[in-house]
Amino acid sequence: MFSLRLCVSAVQQAFFRMKNISGFTLIELAVTVAIVGILAAAAVPVLEMSAQRAKEAELKADLRQIREALDAYKKAGDEGHIAKDAGGTGYPKKLEDLVAGMEDITSPNKAKVYFLRRLPRDPFSSDPALSAAASWGTRCYASPPDAPQPGDDVYDVYSLSPRIGLNGVPYKQW
Repeated sequence: MFSLRLCVSAVQQAFFRMKNISGFTLIELAVTVAIVGILAAAAVPVLEMSAQRAKEAELKADLRQIREALDAYKKAGDEGHIAKDAGGTGYPKKLEDLVAGMEDITSPNKAKVYFLRRLPRDPFSSDPALSAAASWGTRCYASPPDAPQPGDDVYDVYSLSPRIGLNGVPYKQW
């Protein structure tokens, strides 16, 4: 019984003490705001890096997808499924040909062969008004790898972004 009275008495005293406390002081509030500001300032670069890393992963996947489609187009031409110019390289004339499809000349009903469902945009392209095909730089078969130039066909694609990746390699060289 005595311990119960002691507990009730302690709770009443704590309640009365809390009743006299009116809130945070200005110094406590300023310190809290400063701590939150420091934490936010530390989080911003991490968030920016994570967004850039996600864009880089998207760029890598898009390049792989387009390059595989270019190789499939070349293979289909070499195997005689699609028409190929006699003196041509077997690569498409433009990127849009991968999406538009080509007529399969071996098929009795002249079905189309498609190499991409849609042409992805360069994730680092700064102009949203550009078409997906215009957001990429193209290299023809005849151009050297260290100085890619567009030409009569599309042998490879690269990013037109002047930025440098997190790995230190410019996006144009990916």
